[in-house]
Amino acid sequence: MVSPRLILVLGDQLSPTLSALRMADPARDLVVMAEVRDEATYVPHHPRKIALILAAMRKFAARLEGAGFRVAYTRYDDPGNAGSIPGELLRRAEETGAQEVIATRPGEWRLIAALEEGPLPVRMLQDDRSLCSDADFAAWAEGRKTLRMEYFYREMRRRTGLLMEGDAPVGGRWNFDHDNRKPARPDLLRPGPLRVPPDAGTEAVLDLVERHFAGNFGTLRPFAFATDAEGAEAAAAHFLRHGLPGFGETQDAMLAQDCFLNHAVLSMYLNLGLLAPLDLCRRAEAEWRAGRAPLNAVEGFIRQIIGWREFVRGIYFLKGPDYTAANALGAVRPLPAFFWGAPTDMACISHVVAQTRDEAYAHHIQRLMVTGNFALLAGLDPREVHEWYLAVYADAFEWVEAPNTLGMALFADGGVVGSKPYAASGAYIDRMSDYCRGCAYDVRTKAGAGACPFNLLYWDFLLRHRERFAANPRMAQMYRTWERMDEGHRARVRADAAAFLARMEAGVRV
Repeated sequence: MVSPRLILVLGDQLSPTLSALRMADPARDLVVMAEVRDEATYVPHHPRKIALILAAMRKFAARLEGAGFRVAYTRYDDPGNAGSIPGELLRRAEETGAQEVIATRPGEWRLIAALEEGPLPVRMLQDDRSLCSDADFAAWAEGRKTLRMEYFYREMRRRTGLLMEGDAPVGGRWNFDHDNRKPARPDLLRPGPLRVPPDAGTEAVLDLVERHFAGNFGTLRPFAFATDAEGAEAAAAHFLRHGLPGFGETQDAMLAQDCFLNHAVLSMYLNLGLLAPLDLCRRAEAEWRAGRAPLNAVEGFIRQIIGWREFVRGIYFLKGPDYTAANALGAVRPLPAFFWGAPTDMACISHVVAQTRDEAYAHHIQRLMVTGNFALLAGLDPREVHEWYLAVYADAFEWVEAPNTLGMALFADGGVVGSKPYAASGAYIDRMSDYCRGCAYDVRTKAGAGACPFNLLYWDFLLRHRERFAANPRMAQMYRTWERMDEGHRARVRADAAAFLARMEAGVRV
């Protein structure tokens, strides 16, 4: 009798078309799925993120069984749980006599290494759910002095045919970003994302998470994420109908009392495998062609998926496992306690961290231009910042999170992802949000009593790294602006920035 093979399915591989599942013979092979301590604790994940993944895994396992697969599923509380993916594979091999594992390559180098170094031979297949293979991305990157998402995105538009008229982009432009940078106004009729009440299976997972992860940063209930493909599909349909038409103009805006605006909040479903990226993009394009959504909104949404999402995946696997150790700017300050909810007088930080705690969600500008911008300006240790983002957001898996954090937000990769750091003073946050109203600091004050910390730290950052950035054509003007300032004002800015950082490092409320 031919021994079975073990078919590994991970918590972010919940797609029926997964390459490992396509290789499986339901009559012979055993699908292995496991809720293990190592994956739940390698960073202190948000409880809502853990609950989403475990509930979705359980439902996907049931779906596989309904399709005729044999599934060995280990729950977190099972007495025999080995606590790690390699340990669970070894346990199932000993039970069945299996001598081979077939796996789709994980999205984190940490887990890839664990499988490769484990006790069983693993046949690792490419994850072809992405729209650009590793080989194709490497071929695109080869010989280029810089890797810029805009040019990659154009190639992906041509490859997919999305929003194309022959070889030309519809509307005569590749990018409608100029139309998508407007502040938002409160709107009580804005529907927000679909919220899915938990069923009995999800409630059981919530109870488990309460027992084991009560000390983790983050609010677990009320829980309203979809946890299966049907729920994710309903969330996508809801966005395409209600959110997409207004998505474009205010996609960079921030409101204290409306954390979702018209954002899709579908990234966690895409990253788990419950939605297919190309299908979602084609449906968004269909909304424009039917006249139900404007081109600037649809182009901006599609760019986030086939452009940015695919680009950062390509960067992660191209640069290899050492990418997460990058620290090009030599930043070493520890992560302040207010990233974990300690009080701060900075209203923008307070709003975004509280939202992160309560929703396991923040949109891209909140992550990049509030928490990420502060971490960049203050010189926070990129490894600690990376692990924070990986922990607190429901959609965070290392392949997508690390390039966004270390490359886009922190410039820790030295310019692999971006041509310049995304450093900004308080004026940007004031322009794109209502956070500054009522803040203890005055965004219009540049130095002295009550000055916005972002204003102080912006110049301090530029001066700390003058040798690196003064010749950058996109930043040279700011250094010329600094030189035109009054010498006394410049001295106050430097002194106030140093005093702020000293208080922050000492644990004083700032």
